[in-house]
Amino acid sequence: MSSLIKHRGTAIAWMLSLALIGIIAFIYMGPKLIVITGLSPDTLPKVNAVLNGLAAMALICGWVAIMKRNVPVHRAFMLSAVGFSVLFLVSYVVQHGSFPSVKYGGSMGWLYYPVLISHIVLAAIIVPMVLITLVRALSARFDKHRKIARWTLPLWLYVSITGVVVYLMCAPYY
Repeated sequence: MSSLIKHRGTAIAWMLSLALIGIIAFIYMGPKLIVITGLSPDTLPKVNAVLNGLAAMALICGWVAIMKRNVPVHRAFMLSAVGFSVLFLVSYVVQHGSFPSVKYGGSMGWLYYPVLISHIVLAAIIVPMVLITLVRALSARFDKHRKIARWTLPLWLYVSITGVVVYLMCAPYY
């Protein structure tokens, strides 16, 4: 397994990233295919915000751990961040496959839209970066892992935090 990850991991990360971005684009542009009964339209956005917040906290704790050279704790927190982000993506796909997107109705559009646009663009960019960073760690290519992690961490943290901000700004309109 480690050999497969080492030699094919980056290609697999890119393929998964493109597939995920394609699925999300289809969900936005295509028909609503997922039907969930008994679920309020504001439930999953709350879940998504909590998962983004947990991912952000795990990222910060993982960064603090590696700064203290505590690799096992770093690994645990970073894998937790990956787990929270995967759960977020599943919930996000279900949410947008089930319910129409909410429109922001506040008076702070000058703040909301730049945050939203930067969040969306960086979310698409961060998916392959997270997967490649993870593959490099799992395949023990720590020199390459460190190089990309320096970029991955702040972008991933920004995406996680702005996910919560976007939710908080839209919460009154669900």
